[in-house]
Amino acid sequence: MHIKLNFLKPFILFCFLFGLETKAQTTSLEECFSIAQQNNITIKQAKSALKTGEYNLQAEKKGYLPKVDLLSSYSYLSNPLTINLQTVKDGVVEGSSQQSVNTANEIYHEITGNNLSQAAQDRIYNASKTVIGGIYPDYNPSLSKQSYFIAGVGVRQPIFLGNKINSSIDLAQSVANSAGIGVEIAGKEVDFLIAVQYLRILYLNSLIKKQEQIVNALDKNRNYAEELVKNKILPPYQKNWTNVVLIQAQSQYNNIKMEKQNAHLELNKLMGVDLDTTIVISDTLRYAEINLEKPMKDYWLTNPVYRIANNKISYAETAERISKSMALPNVFAIGNYNLYQKDLPVSIPDWFVGLELQWTLYNGQTSKKTLAAKQLIEEAKLGEENSSLMLQVQSRVAKNKMSSLQNDVMTMDAARKEANTTSSLITKRMNNQLSSPKDVNDALLVETEIEKGYYTAVLGYYLALAEYFNSLGNPSQITQFIK
Repeated sequence: MHIKLNFLKPFILFCFLFGLETKAQTTSLEECFSIAQQNNITIKQAKSALKTGEYNLQAEKKGYLPKVDLLSSYSYLSNPLTINLQTVKDGVVEGSSQQSVNTANEIYHEITGNNLSQAAQDRIYNASKTVIGGIYPDYNPSLSKQSYFIAGVGVRQPIFLGNKINSSIDLAQSVANSAGIGVEIAGKEVDFLIAVQYLRILYLNSLIKKQEQIVNALDKNRNYAEELVKNKILPPYQKNWTNVVLIQAQSQYNNIKMEKQNAHLELNKLMGVDLDTTIVISDTLRYAEINLEKPMKDYWLTNPVYRIANNKISYAETAERISKSMALPNVFAIGNYNLYQKDLPVSIPDWFVGLELQWTLYNGQTSKKTLAAKQLIEEAKLGEENSSLMLQVQSRVAKNKMSSLQNDVMTMDAARKEANTTSSLITKRMNNQLSSPKDVNDALLVETEIEKGYYTAVLGYYLALAEYFNSLGNPSQITQFIK
């Protein structure tokens, strides 16, 4: 079932995009966010890193389990292992002979109550020495063959590791937490960048719409100038001037359209769809005054940028505990059972169990590593404080930008209305032959620049709004103002 769903995802996405294109309906910013969360490569990478961290955490949690190894070896010795009996022959013969005398004497004493005579003891001693010396091996017996194979199962069970396993689990948990926050950071960063590109496209749509009007107006102005030249009311250079201005306006129009194509390419990349996918965004940038509510107290605490800085403190504290645990001993229960016991050397047992102690009594690096870990904690705390200040500054700067740009928008809005009125009046005067086509061209060009300045201020206003919500840790909140 899981495979089928994965197979259907591209098909569903295709149908969704195809439906939007067929209806020529504008894709909303919220829909762009939704598509990106499923397809953006950066988000997929962050999710993959999270899975890696989770698998490592699961592995560390199994550190308490015993380690079972299959051990095998084949050995070939230059000479078989032997025991040298000749060096102890005299002692063995002497001791055994003397033991025989003592035994015979004790038996005789039990029967008669008297000890053997010295002559009898000497005879027993000499006879025993002769017999034992005769049967004592005159060679050195082997303890092993010259070559042998060993195969067994070894078990090693941790009993006490100086808190190393718990610290390793905590460290892995901290890494997994960072990866989880990393997924949030990636998602919110992508949302912010998509919002920026979406606003950019709305801005370019506004410029394209205005530029189309200007090109049409300049084209009419050129045609009117041609009629005046034909009627010998205007000199020819006046018509040439209208041609030059029209060509420039058409070039600017084409440049804006090309810039919009590039913006769509960047948006498609952020959404994780094919670069040639057609995403229909036909809306223009419309200004609306926004009254922001005061953010909740300590709002930065929920921002993933701050949280990942805070998580680095936990990571550093765990690293310090691990560094300290290196000075503590390790105790293991060990055991081994030889599966293949044929032709084993005499010195190797069939099985054994025991305890193993590992304790590093001196390591010159341990103290320095502990100091480094403590310094890492201090560094992490400073990083947390810096993140807090950075987010507070970002939110305040963004609000100040909005206030400043709000004034610019209102000023430019009044100016563009005046410019539009002026262009209309000059055009009417030209129709009454009270002004020239050049006057109309100049008025239209000024109107174009003021209009561009207006929409640039509106774009800056909404970009500042996007930065504000991003500093709060919720860039997608801008969707309630971009419909």
